[in-house]
Amino acid sequence: MDDIFIRGTAVRLPASLLVADAVASGAFPARQAASTDMVAVAWSPEESAAEMAAAAARTAMARAGSTPQDIDLVLHADTYHQGQDLWPVASYVQREIGGGSCSALEIRQMSNGGLAALDLATAYLTADRNRCDALLSTADRFCEPGIDRWRTDPGTPYADGATALVLSRRGGYARLRSLAMLADSDLEPMHRGDEPFGPAPFTHRIPVDFEGAKRAFIGQMGMSFAITRANSGQQTVLKQALSDADMELAEADWVLLPHFGRRRLEAIYYGPFGIAPERTTWDWSRTIGHLGAGDQFAGLDRLIVSGQAKPGDRVVLVGVGAGYNWGAAVVEILERPDWA
Repeated sequence: MDDIFIRGTAVRLPASLLVADAVASGAFPARQAASTDMVAVAWSPEESAAEMAAAAARTAMARAGSTPQDIDLVLHADTYHQGQDLWPVASYVQREIGGGSCSALEIRQMSNGGLAALDLATAYLTADRNRCDALLSTADRFCEPGIDRWRTDPGTPYADGATALVLSRRGGYARLRSLAMLADSDLEPMHRGDEPFGPAPFTHRIPVDFEGAKRAFIGQMGMSFAITRANSGQQTVLKQALSDADMELAEADWVLLPHFGRRRLEAIYYGPFGIAPERTTWDWSRTIGHLGAGDQFAGLDRLIVSGQAKPGDRVVLVGVGAGYNWGAAVVEILERPDWA
């Protein structure tokens, strides 16, 4: 992967909701809020997920110095409604950045969608040396009636926003050193539950209740099965990415984790892997919330724009999504770009 670079990144976060206000209004149970240790979440009063994605994509391309003619692939990752029904959102993003004739595809791999897009785009660019850049975007707007950002997935407040990343063969501010992906479909029912399949969205329950689905799965398979398989998947993919980059996790300068609540981060990452919160973007992510497929891209952009990541730093990106699937990547920072 020595010739795959990250050329530009961007984040679109329209507004903010304070957790304290959500608790005061009764929208967010105080006990759950305390366990997450979150301060605020990004919030979009009106702007759709697709519109936020287009805004982030335009910024990332401007920072990368990429034109529509440079883009050989557009991938858009999301988890929830993008603002229109039965509609190819990736084509909208492509049109909004100036058009083009390359493939524009949507990825629905839940919270690991950003890293899944990174994996597919890397393979696409390396398959043909005549290919130049790939544009990756992520976006979600977790609003009612389908999603209750505070209760749909207890332990992780959901946020509205978009990210974008330009992957390139032409050089960039960071080099992709390794990338690993893994899936375990035996855990797929964990986010589906035991409801029968329905003829339309939200046939069975609205808003979505991930906790109910998890309870149904654990009732059938047992807590030990779920935890063991989930931990094994994350450990395996992270070990592979680190091995391919010829490094240990302790040598990483930064570890970019999903924007989960504090208790969940401690149980899944801080404790098992010995990751100190100071090596992550926790101080920032606790003011943003979970961006669906975009947490890792957002964290990388934050490190660059804030100046926290220095040339030579190695950054490990870690992701997990329903399905079940995991991703991990190692990125080496080469320089702080002028736009940062």
